[in-house]
Amino acid sequence: MSLRDKFIVFLGRTFSGHNHDYSMLKQEFPPEIDWFRDIHIRVDLGYQGIQSDYQREQIDIPYKKPRKSQKNQNPELSADQKAANKVLSRVRIVVEHAIGGMKRYNILVHGFRNRKENFEDDVIGVCAGLWNLVLSY
Repeated sequence: MSLRDKFIVFLGRTFSGHNHDYSMLKQEFPPEIDWFRDIHIRVDLGYQGIQSDYQREQIDIPYKKPRKSQKNQNPELSADQKAANKVLSRVRIVVEHAIGGMKRYNILVHGFRNRKENFEDDVIGVCAGLWNLVLSY
């Protein structure tokens, strides 16, 4: 999670291997507990189902383009849906830029071969701290 000035304020724990974003969110924040009571959440389409699992009205997820079918040969989003997606992406791009800023430190980009337990969490924390330090200048 980051602020509007790309300052990183929260890092979840790291997971090894290929993991879906939404399954990692559910492991970190189980849906049975009301985690996001006072937080406005903006997610991408990788989090399909978050609105039904967490049942919050403060969750913004982009509209998904309908699938092509026999009845709908040329599926498109409405102009209002496209505009809403654009507004949401303008807010979310700040988070993507913060993640990209952390990836300037190549240790996060390349395969990690260290055997020390939980060292990945330490490394990403150091990279986030360095990124925040750069922002403060």
